[in-house]
Amino acid sequence: MKYIDEYKNKEIAQNILWQIRRISKKKINLMEVCGTHTVAIFRNGIRKMLPQNINLISGPGCPVCVTPIQYIDEIIAFSRKDNFIITTFGDMIRVPGSTSTLEKEKANGSDVRIVYSTLDALKIAYDNPAKNIVFMGIGFETTSPTIARAILKAEEEKIKNFSVLSVAKIIPPAMRFLLESGEVNIDGFICPGHVSAIIGSKPYSLIAFQYGVPCVISGFEPLDILQSIYLLIRQIENGRAEVEIQYERVVKPEGNKIAMDKINEVFKVVDSDWRGIGNIPLSGLEIKDKYGKFNARKFAIKKEETKEPKGCLCGEVLRGVITPPECPLFKNICTPEDPKGACMVSTEGTCAAYYKYN
Repeated sequence: MKYIDEYKNKEIAQNILWQIRRISKKKINLMEVCGTHTVAIFRNGIRKMLPQNINLISGPGCPVCVTPIQYIDEIIAFSRKDNFIITTFGDMIRVPGSTSTLEKEKANGSDVRIVYSTLDALKIAYDNPAKNIVFMGIGFETTSPTIARAILKAEEEKIKNFSVLSVAKIIPPAMRFLLESGEVNIDGFICPGHVSAIIGSKPYSLIAFQYGVPCVISGFEPLDILQSIYLLIRQIENGRAEVEIQYERVVKPEGNKIAMDKINEVFKVVDSDWRGIGNIPLSGLEIKDKYGKFNARKFAIKKEETKEPKGCLCGEVLRGVITPPECPLFKNICTPEDPKGACMVSTEGTCAAYYKYN
């Protein structure tokens, strides 16, 4: 298939692997910070192709996975209120809170609906003027422009019963946090292509300059990832730390100005909690006071006391400290059919990828 098969060419892949083996001399740890990369690496057997001195680590690249339990409890509390309709992307409906999930609340009679875009949620608000519609705004910089656009459209069309519970997050601060924690030795980052299509390459410059850790923005096909690994190894072996764009067919250094303008119009950057990591300064997006009437936190909601699932090591997995098989719940108690932690729920979760492909 044109424009797809070109990125799965076996001969080219073998040539890149030969180049990697030729230049790689030392033990190197590379972290991918995108759940789509994690799945692509497993699905295409890339870990098994690489020489043993190249180690790939999965980071906190799944927005479903990094959403803390207290935020799940918050949206569950909304679902239990009369005259409320909860709208959410599909994966979130099965993520466990302290004692329940949105899926269980729906089964108990709450009006919880899966949507495929923020505009779907806005239409539900338009069609149900007597109800309060709350959209759970999760995601990284990729989905934030669409959430911002929905809020702007609600303002334009005077839709007063639509609001967003924003738990949106920003990737580069989390990458810096992982480096500063020192828990895992990270020699280079495979940076997310989708996020970078919005923010461009400049936000990673501080990571390369201040921490001396090279970054390569990668596409998602097998050859994209292999070439990105080669570019990282070449930088590391030559003592360089720069930001390179492998995914040039999509990502520009300046990013997408229109999308960023939408984010900056509606959101302000705030400190944010990440599951298993803690509070990361200036890593989240909250709705500006100017658009406060669309902020779901305007409602008085009492949520239950947060309880972490006993024995779940999602946090350690998200930080790259352990691999999923090292968690005592993995495969034995925690499965995709009965997940105990968010990393097993999402299709982009590291635990789900290990379960399916490893």
